[in-house]
Amino acid sequence: MDADLQAVLEFLPCRTPALWFDQAKSNIPTLLIDHAHCEKKAAGTALSLLFRYVDRSHLMQSLSRLAREELRHFEQVHKLLQDRGITYKHLSSSRYAAALRERVSNVEPDKLVDTLLTGAIVEARSCERFLGLIDVLPADLREFYRVLATSEARHFKDYLGLAERYAEKPLQPKLEEMLNLEASLVCEPDTAFRFHSGPLAENIPTGAD
Repeated sequence: MDADLQAVLEFLPCRTPALWFDQAKSNIPTLLIDHAHCEKKAAGTALSLLFRYVDRSHLMQSLSRLAREELRHFEQVHKLLQDRGITYKHLSSSRYAAALRERVSNVEPDKLVDTLLTGAIVEARSCERFLGLIDVLPADLREFYRVLATSEARHFKDYLGLAERYAEKPLQPKLEEMLNLEASLVCEPDTAFRFHSGPLAENIPTGAD
């Protein structure tokens, strides 16, 4: 396995439950719609940081490249939706990103570093799920997710490197706290199937909004 992909799997404290992948292959429209939303939100996060921290040239250069690539991914997923005749629509957000953001400090420079750590965690989980989806999705989607997994691994590496660059104290205590939370979010039963959700709880339709 590629070293960057292996680094992602070693970084995460757990793997996505097999049940989530079972639900993904039986609910491809919601998976793709929410994936498109995730790519758009990822670009927005990078752009927000780029505008907020205008005194950090290295940060702006890195995030500008990342934002462009996230928007390109959004375009690609949106095209997949169109090709399959799936209407792109609003979906309620999962608890995942909001719960992670709650752990972000309101005080600088911890606020920046925590936001970058959150980005690293989200990109790592996306990469891990792309790798798992390769094994369960139809053939026409497998190569797409194979390529995206490599991109997400690079984004994870970029975000983690930026967090290390701007941290003024050891990252490990906060990182462990956030990773423990993340593990619970992806492993415990959830109320709606989403790209970053936990497995859907029993007796709830997979397409629930």
